[in-house]
Amino acid sequence: MARILITSAIPYINGIKHLGNLIGSQLPADLYARYQRGRGNEVMFLCATDEHGTPAELAAAKADKPVAEYCADMYAVQADIAKRFGLSFDHFGRSSSEQNKRLTQHFAGKLDEAGLIREVSEKQVYSNADGRFLPDRYIEGTCPNCGYERARGDQCENCTKQLDPTDLIEPRSAISGSTDLEVRETKHLYLRQSAMKDELDAWIDSKTDWPILTTSIAKKWLHDGDGLQDRGITRDLDWGVPVKKGDQDWPGMEGKVFYVWFDAPIEYIACAKEWADANGKTDSDWERWWRTDKGADDVRYVQFMGKDNVPFHTLSFPATILGSGEPWKMVDHLKSFNYLNYDGGQFSTSQGRGVFMDQALEILPADYWRWWLLSHAPESSDSEFTWENFQQSVNKDLADVLGNFVSRITKFCRSKFGEAVPEGGSYGERELTLIEELTKRVRAYEGHMEAMEVRKSAQELRAIWVAGNEYLQAAAPWSTFKEDPEQAAAQVRLGLNLIRLYAVLSAPFIPETSAKMLSAMNTLDTNWPDDVAASLEALPAAHEFTVPDVLFAKVTDEQREDWQTRFAGTRA
Repeated sequence: MARILITSAIPYINGIKHLGNLIGSQLPADLYARYQRGRGNEVMFLCATDEHGTPAELAAAKADKPVAEYCADMYAVQADIAKRFGLSFDHFGRSSSEQNKRLTQHFAGKLDEAGLIREVSEKQVYSNADGRFLPDRYIEGTCPNCGYERARGDQCENCTKQLDPTDLIEPRSAISGSTDLEVRETKHLYLRQSAMKDELDAWIDSKTDWPILTTSIAKKWLHDGDGLQDRGITRDLDWGVPVKKGDQDWPGMEGKVFYVWFDAPIEYIACAKEWADANGKTDSDWERWWRTDKGADDVRYVQFMGKDNVPFHTLSFPATILGSGEPWKMVDHLKSFNYLNYDGGQFSTSQGRGVFMDQALEILPADYWRWWLLSHAPESSDSEFTWENFQQSVNKDLADVLGNFVSRITKFCRSKFGEAVPEGGSYGERELTLIEELTKRVRAYEGHMEAMEVRKSAQELRAIWVAGNEYLQAAAPWSTFKEDPEQAAAQVRLGLNLIRLYAVLSAPFIPETSAKMLSAMNTLDTNWPDDVAASLEALPAAHEFTVPDVLFAKVTDEQREDWQTRFAGTRA
């Protein structure tokens, strides 16, 4: 049994996430976690809310709530929506937790001991209109690299180039829009990433199985221009982890907090400590996942994220872990995704554009969305959500292929043999050919899932469903029954066992529907089909079942047009 640690990029606290956020990290991470559990492996799947920084303060002010109260409320909302989308986290934590506060301060102390933190007197942008220093991301302007007009002061989301606020052309406050900005002097701590450039470079080179997207972004940051730069890890804010060296005060840093991008990735580790504390477990229970001196040396650690998060996860966070000099588990595989666009434009949380997770669940159950998003995952390039494509995929893949197969075979059996697996007959050449094809396809499906090739996995799963439909159409038990009821019984018996097989294979993609299929087949047997032929005998003759309700309703043209109109504007 393998041990697999999985983390998804943690969603920011300021509002409900859109479908582009979901497919960029949490959903494919859940797919992989469910698959690995299905194969009998031990999985620790962690995620959390990212709660510090200026966006949380501003969102709280807009909601007229204290920031801590706002974050607690939004955490409850995000946790509920994640549960309703079937995201099977072992723990969904909070970066504002006491565990993350202590661990962040611990790492800062260790980095300082290693000589990897330096104090810098710097000039920082101050907004007279807002009466405050502006964090990098709350200064907007035109990117000097690509000309994007809404680049932030820390990074251009269009070309991903790392920036400083002073690099921006025509900078303005993202809070008030004011251009009445001035530069004032302040002191901050910097992580000496440049001192670790060669070590990080060698570490990235060792990851030969990383997606090209991941490696190319990391290498760009390492080698373009002046190469990897030291990075500020503190901010002049009220809300965040107070700057300390372990449990000791840090002279000159009073009233400052750690930069959200310093403490947020550390929450991956702290989240495991939260899990242990919440479930009455010991430190050794979580350390066996995260410390190589406590048993984590045999853990495979996989991260999932959108491409905009890659630089921090391939450089800054590894610099923190490596620089500490402690035996923490490093990521083995980093699966990154491009962007999912929306109907001719971009999804945008800040602009409220697109379909958001709560809205999606008001329209249709989670499995409709899970299937479309995963089968159209933006892996090799950006992909686009359109209502026409969504309708087509739901109707052709879910309703016409999987749903139709389950409905036809169960209803036919009920009409001719009753609601129990029929006896009699034996498999002929057609059945043996199907089993041979399914065996090849299941092995291919496993290969794609192990490689985290999301779209290829979906295509192979659909092909497995199609094979059952084509068999049913060719075997035509409704015709066979007239001439040879015994042979028809064998065909139906195979078809009913296919439903259980499909439920097991489909569970990572459509878990709620999978559970309905298993319930209809009156079985708790979720054993993985290592032997496909044997798995198609799991439901013996006389085993009772029930005909399920329609698994997937088709999306009508009227519904599609209504939703297209409803979501053409922006969310308030």
